[in-house]
This record gives sequence, C-alpha cells and structure tokens, in this order.
Amino acid sequence: MTALMLVALAVIIALAGCGSQGETAVNKGASDAAATVSPSPAAAEEPAAAEQEAETRVLQDEFGEVTVPAHPKRVAALYLEDYLTALGVTPVVQWYHPLWGTQEYLKLDLPTFDITGDIEVLLDMEPDLIILDGWADKAKYDLFSKIAPTYRLPENILFDSKAILTTIADVMNMKEQGETVINAYEQKIADAKDKLNTALGDESVAVIRLNVDDSTFALFGVNNRFIGSLYSQLGLTPNTWSKDMEEFQKILTEESLPDLDADHIIILLSNGTWDSPENQEALKLLDSSMWKAIPAVKAGHVHRVERSYWQSGAITANSMKIDDILKMFVK
Repeated sequence: MTALMLVALAVIIALAGCGSQGETAVNKGASDAAATVSPSPAAAEEPAAAEQEAETRVLQDEFGEVTVPAHPKRVAALYLEDYLTALGVTPVVQWYHPLWGTQEYLKLDLPTFDITGDIEVLLDMEPDLIILDGWADKAKYDLFSKIAPTYRLPENILFDSKAILTTIADVMNMKEQGETVINAYEQKIADAKDKLNTALGDESVAVIRLNVDDSTFALFGVNNRFIGSLYSQLGLTPNTWSKDMEEFQKILTEESLPDLDADHIIILLSNGTWDSPENQEALKLLDSSMWKAIPAVKAGHVHRVERSYWQSGAITANSMKIDDILKMFVK
C-alpha cells in the first residue's frame, strides 16, 4: 500500500469516529431533555391532587368539620333561601311547612320540601350542598348529611342576619358578593334611621301578632328574632312592655290591652292574609271594646303588614320591613 493510500485510509477512519461520537452526543442530549420534561409518576399525581383539593373546602359548622364543594351548584338552604337569593343564587328547592306554607315574599317558583315529611324526598332534588338553620338538631343534621354535604349554621349567629349572610356567603365561596350585600344593607339602615329619627323622634312602637288559630294577641319584645333589629338597628323606640321583655313574645290578655302604652302599633297575622276567609273570625277581635280602648288605636296609629316577611329575620325580609316602615312614618 502506498503512502498516499495509507493517509487516505487514516482520514476516513478518523471521520467515521467523529460521526459516531457526534451522533451519540446528540442522542444523549435528546434523552437528557426527555428526562427533564417527562415527570415521574409521583410528580404526575401532584397536579391531579391539587385539582382535586381545589374542588372541596373544609369548614367548621355547629357540629364540627364538614367538607363542602368549593363552588356548589345545586344548593338546598332550608328556611335560608332569603340569604341565597340576596347573593343572586337560586336554590334547587324551597322550605315548606303545612301550617305556614312557603316564604311567599321571595316569589320563588321552585319545588317545595316539606320539613315535617320524609327527608329522603330531598334526594330527588340532587343537591350538592345543604345549609340548615337552627331548627336542625344533631339528629336531623346527621340525616341530611347522608343526602349531601351539610353545613349547619353556628348557634351563636342565629339572631344576627348580617352574620348569617356573611357566613352563608363564605360557605358559598362568595365573600365579595356577601360584602356587597352587607354594605348596601347597612347603608339602607343608616339612611332609614336618619329619616325615622326626624319623623318619629321618641314616639314608641309596638309590634303585635294576631294569632288566628286561638284568637290571641302576641306582643313581640326587643329580643324577638323577627323584629328585634327594628329597635337595635333602626333606632325605633320600643314601648315599655316590649323594652322590658326578656322573652321573645308575650300573650296579652284582653283586659290588659287598654294599658298598652305604644304610640304606634304594627300588627300582622300568624297565618294567611288579611282577606283570608279562615281569618275573619279572629279579626273580630279588632272590633272589640278592649282593642278599641288602646290609645294608639284611638289615635288611628295602627299599621297592618304582610306576615310572611314580618315573621322572618332574614336580610331581604328585614329590608322589606324597612320599606314598610318608611311608608308608614315618613311622609
């Protein structure tokens, strides 16, 4: 072999070696990149776990911890529909009682759930969250919890409509909406309070319910869940008996009626409407001599109101009461 041929052969061998090393380097680089991008099995599970975690939240209710949907879609808030609608949420069902019906003032065109009936009927509504008021004890709570995640309001907020609204907004993961509703409500109270102070001054107010089933009068006290906020928030002056009452209400005897010292009386019915045929017998009490002997009645200062929202202490109901009171007293 000539020297020229030996040189050529050496060059070919050298080039072949370089090509092999280059290819190996490229392939190794690709493998390294693939190893960097492709997650391990454990790492692949982390996003899924995080996503699953974001779908639920753990909250503390009256009876302990409860896991609820982070963004509930089908909510049953029994006797708390007022608060849901205030937040712009339509519940899947509405509370119903055979004696009192539904909360008519909300004007909800929804299926009803009879709270005196079979709880399992609620299964047909397919709720993904149930919110309960104070009427649900631990035994009822446990039954509802078998249908869907159930949140029972804490006992210490049951007489505070603003605290209930704030809590339900939190359960619904709608804190900002809740703050908006509360701010508007507080502004309405402040505006009304100023107007009422000018219109009424120290004139006192009593709220009475005519119980149509037994034809009795119930005087509501300042601690009453339905109307206590009229005194504590609006600044209305309670009459002496209402102011001194520790109980929620007190039945008045006919003989005591002339001694009722309120300057104004707001009166509602326990059931039905002022025109309901079944209420006409009880309404005869308003023609009795004892009723007519009340100073406020003599002065023509009796104001009839619609019972459904006056027998609720919820946020929308309270707002509607404010509207009524402004119509009564601010000219």
